[in-house]
Amino acid sequence: MAKKRELEDMWETKLLHLTDRFTKAVDYARTLHIERRKGTDIPYMAHLLGVASLVMGEAGHAAVTEDMVIAALLHDAAEDHGGQLRLDDIEQNFGPDVSSMVEALSDSLTEDPNNKDPWPERKKMYLKRLRKEPADVQLISAADKLYNARAILDDYRKIGPEVWSRFKRGRKHQLWYFRELLKVFKASGKNRIVSELERVTDKLERISAGEKTKG
Repeated sequence: MAKKRELEDMWETKLLHLTDRFTKAVDYARTLHIERRKGTDIPYMAHLLGVASLVMGEAGHAAVTEDMVIAALLHDAAEDHGGQLRLDDIEQNFGPDVSSMVEALSDSLTEDPNNKDPWPERKKMYLKRLRKEPADVQLISAADKLYNARAILDDYRKIGPEVWSRFKRGRKHQLWYFRELLKVFKASGKNRIVSELERVTDKLERISAGEKTKG
């Protein structure tokens, strides 16, 4: 009986509970991200809430905390809206653990998003850093990439190769990036999100295989 109670107590400590900090983070992101998804009329909040939902959905399958969910909501805040100054504000509002994860999830902390380093350099540096990041950061990153891959696949089915024109790099480089990300994630151990990202990437590669090779 004591053993059963001990196991129940251990399980309870792993349950995810959302507080008013989560509500505050949603409002913070909503106020900050008034832009739309690339080439669409979809509010950017759809992406942020989608990534946060994927992370929350892993509760019970992986260790998921409220800080991780908040970091998922804010993962693009510093990269796209103010760099280090934004990161400092996130730390002030949500604490050092959240700001640390947001920093790790950013491929640039340039204050002006129009002055970021070139795409290849940023992605290569992100991949290099990601290999050393802890499981919580890698889970959020995988959720982010899964949401993106699903969105590209869905839009490809509707508009075909035109979808690549929304990005700084085309099919060849986008698929390269997903494959390199998968190498990093799988080296740390597969989970449901990583498995789904691999399945979606495979599908995207197959469905677009008839295209002429482009950057």
